[in-house]
Amino acid sequence: MRSTRKSRHVIVAAVGAAALVGGLSGCGGDANASEHDVIKVMTWAPEEGSAGSAAGMPALATAIAKQVNDTGGLQGHQLQVVTCDEQNTPVGAAACATEAANQKVAAVVGSYSQFAGTFMPILETAGIPYIGGFGLSPQEFTSPYSYPVNGGYQALLAGNGEQLAESGCHRVAVIRPQSKGGDTMLGFLNAGLSTKQITAVDIPVDQGRTDYTTEAGRAIGADLPHSCVTTALDPASTATFYDDYRRLSPTNTQLSAIIGSFQQSLVDSTGGDTGPLRSALATGWYPPDDSPVWNALHAAVKQYAFTDNRINTADPGEQTTWIAFEVLRKAVSEVNGPVTGSALKAALDASAPINTGGQTPPLSWRDSDLLPLASAPRLVNTKVTFQQVRVGALTEEKTGLVDVRSILLQP
Repeated sequence: MRSTRKSRHVIVAAVGAAALVGGLSGCGGDANASEHDVIKVMTWAPEEGSAGSAAGMPALATAIAKQVNDTGGLQGHQLQVVTCDEQNTPVGAAACATEAANQKVAAVVGSYSQFAGTFMPILETAGIPYIGGFGLSPQEFTSPYSYPVNGGYQALLAGNGEQLAESGCHRVAVIRPQSKGGDTMLGFLNAGLSTKQITAVDIPVDQGRTDYTTEAGRAIGADLPHSCVTTALDPASTATFYDDYRRLSPTNTQLSAIIGSFQQSLVDSTGGDTGPLRSALATGWYPPDDSPVWNALHAAVKQYAFTDNRINTADPGEQTTWIAFEVLRKAVSEVNGPVTGSALKAALDASAPINTGGQTPPLSWRDSDLLPLASAPRLVNTKVTFQQVRVGALTEEKTGLVDVRSILLQP
């Protein structure tokens, strides 16, 4: 049994100091560096409560800073991470962005917020790049100050549609948020399903409810073979929906979701291989947690944050944060002179593709690498992973990254 199913930390064999660096070390630095030798960045996320909580992201950012500074810093600079509780509200997001501006951080890195429409204008005015957000808002894929490392819900839904079509679904019902953002989700899912001429049964719901029995019944329908249900809700609402779905005891319907709606922790808490998520399909941004591409992340957490139960290396938020700091490391290495927001932005705009070791395809935000998609021109990572719950664990259903670029660019 994999240790991630027993603990929020992945225990891995000890590795050498070079591996622990995980690509984040720079040239030698002075532990007693002056303020001018410090690169200050911010990582924010909602840190309290269960709905929308992503406390592991700032926790991991803090651990990464310890690792970086313990192994020489970034190009001779010490790394200082300032964290902020975004509170999962527009007011909280604006407050964190304002604090970032007041503290003159060089970048906001590996953060989570649904409210880019609120915080991005503040960062833009302050000249602060936003590296590796979670991809929840359209502005993360339109602002010239945003550098997303994943394909957001757009790529996930397009990929999920393709995965369900390839798995033999003839009918697909989607449970998605009843919101403006949720309305756009349906089009991306249908684009993926169109590879097999399938159109989804649309079931929009308000997130945060305590009962979805009626909607679960509609999703299951006649419970015929080749019927499938997929979810694109927040984790707490998804868990509630699955509980109501389980009580209806369907026998033929195939469950599915996009990663972020359910993760390994939900598979564990609902009974693993004997629970309702047995054999469930999932579309994710990155390889599953047991992939060797995450060995450096696991080792860093083991050494620098082993007792911090907020961190879950299987969580796509923490994985996004890890990748975002690798992007920061690369950008810093290409800055000549003070590492400021404008200097980092210039470096990122001109950088050759950044290799993340298989966690994503090489990432580049040069004009020639941007996706010609009017609604998401900053989307540069069009690859996803197809996963499935097997023996109680999320594993690859299809080996490697799957490119959904052609689906996203459908007219």
